[in-house]
Amino acid sequence: MFIYTAWHRTLLVPLLLLLSSCLGVLRPSHQFAPAKDVSEAPDYRMEDNWAALPDRLDSADAVPLGTLLRDRQRDAPVDVFFVHPTTHLGRGHWNADLHNTAINHLTDITTIRKQASVFNSTARIYAPRYRQATLYSFFDEKTKNGEEAIDLAYTDVKAAFQYYLDNYNHGRPIILAGHSQGTRHLTHILQDFFDHDPKLRHQLVAAYLVGFNVPEEMFQIVRPCEDSTQTGCYVAWNTADWGQEYAAYNKSVVTNPLTWSRDTSTAEARLNLGGVPSTFNRRDTRVVDAKVHNGLLWVHKPIRDGYPRFLLPGRPELRHSFHIADYSLFYYNIRQNAEARVRAYRIKMSGG
Repeated sequence: MFIYTAWHRTLLVPLLLLLSSCLGVLRPSHQFAPAKDVSEAPDYRMEDNWAALPDRLDSADAVPLGTLLRDRQRDAPVDVFFVHPTTHLGRGHWNADLHNTAINHLTDITTIRKQASVFNSTARIYAPRYRQATLYSFFDEKTKNGEEAIDLAYTDVKAAFQYYLDNYNHGRPIILAGHSQGTRHLTHILQDFFDHDPKLRHQLVAAYLVGFNVPEEMFQIVRPCEDSTQTGCYVAWNTADWGQEYAAYNKSVVTNPLTWSRDTSTAEARLNLGGVPSTFNRRDTRVVDAKVHNGLLWVHKPIRDGYPRFLLPGRPELRHSFHIADYSLFYYNIRQNAEARVRAYRIKMSGG
């Protein structure tokens, strides 16, 4: 599968340089065996089992240094349920231990700080920790181990979402957002909850299904967004070097985050309101252009450093992928769009 994760570059590159050229070095040495190998399921009554909660100081409250952005969760009119991508890179276990402080710290300083935070101007952020599948699970083509590890991870995300609905939501509008493994789990949340529940669909502002293959026929009722203010729909994209092809993604939904449309016209870089690099310390306007093409979002090389491509031993084709930067290249556009959809949703609900 062409699925990969978001990492902090300063941690990723030294790690990968220590590995051989074979992806097999990431493979756990044993078979998936939940009775022996998987830690106890999380109790979502415990705040420690959430990477972000709106009434607590955490990494989702961050804004890029040197910018004028502000965290406004206290007065935000909607919620975001955010599911983080893979930060479990080891081979010791097929699924992460929720008590592993190193994994939790990596999750917090990378994806919660640099992805979930994009929504903190307009939504209260709920982000569960979960027994995520290890990175190799998404490349396990010879056994069922990876698939079983991913399925187990989803049981946690599903339980977290149900707990959120029962205890935190109180009928508020909802944004779903995630990346990579997190988006994979959110596609199942949409299938298991929203496709079958008109009340929940009524609460859905939008879903940001970033960094995963999302064929249009995946959902029974929920459809792709067609413009920048449509609600009750989803957007999706996977960023790659201009001119690249990947047949496995040909049927994937692609939304251009510079125009919020699905047409194939080129969106010029002047429409890019600002990327935020991995250092999270500046705004880079016009950092890339973007074009929808055959299930991918093409971009030319960013005009500034800080937006790394994906590097993985044994997968040279991924060097053309900007998967790690799916959010950061369009940080300001995503932030503005979430605000616009929330305004449109509230107007619609008020009968305006």
